[in-house]
Amino acid sequence: MSAEASSAGERLQKFLARAGVASRRHCEELIAEGRVQVNGAVIRIAGSRVHPQRDRVQVDGVRVRTEAPVTVMLHKPGGYITAVSDPEGRPVVVSLLPRTGLPRLFPVGRLDWDTEGLLLLTNDGELANFLTHPRHGVPKVYHAKVKGRPSPEALRRLVRGVVSDGERLSASGVEVLRTTRENTWVSVHVLEGRNRQVRRMCEAVGHPVMKLLRVSLGPLALGQLSRGQWRRLLPSEVAALEALKGKTGAERP
Repeated sequence: MSAEASSAGERLQKFLARAGVASRRHCEELIAEGRVQVNGAVIRIAGSRVHPQRDRVQVDGVRVRTEAPVTVMLHKPGGYITAVSDPEGRPVVVSLLPRTGLPRLFPVGRLDWDTEGLLLLTNDGELANFLTHPRHGVPKVYHAKVKGRPSPEALRRLVRGVVSDGERLSASGVEVLRTTRENTWVSVHVLEGRNRQVRRMCEAVGHPVMKLLRVSLGPLALGQLSRGQWRRLLPSEVAALEALKGKTGAERP
């Protein structure tokens, strides 16, 4: 890589994420593993800079080119791994998208194997980083079918916070949606997005989750999108995400 390219331009991991290779964190791992080349030279330092219009960037020998940002919403069904591939051969969410007509997309965050609902896939690494980084506290709403009928105190505990595996977890809001003879549907609002957070919280108060559906992410709502179906984000939804990014950036110290 030229001296000029190393002292100016765009950070390599940011360029790779923006090009839709993977999230920025994963791109840093690819660089550290020696899988990225710039102008024929292996680059292992994530802070290296490139000129996208001049430098030739490759990952595993494949040329990386920037594409217009594309983000789609998928109603993830149960029984799919939130990944682009799985070494065990299990179904992955990207298999639900068409093989043509879309750039290479990767999931934004993750939903568990048995969790359903709103999942974004994008080639916009900056957007993915914003939506998944804990410091931004992007709100998420889940509808959970839990065993039994939680008491008002159990619901208050979810908001006050519970400890699971040594980690303190809390909801920003909880409300009962409806009850059946043996179970209850509750709406759980969270800001953290920890691993299996809603399931662990409900388990901690004695009401295990039997079914879990994410219905919103930031300003986006799942709406009437059918299970297993996808659609591109509307211009108004893209604008709402950009507004959220701007607001969060303005409030950050």
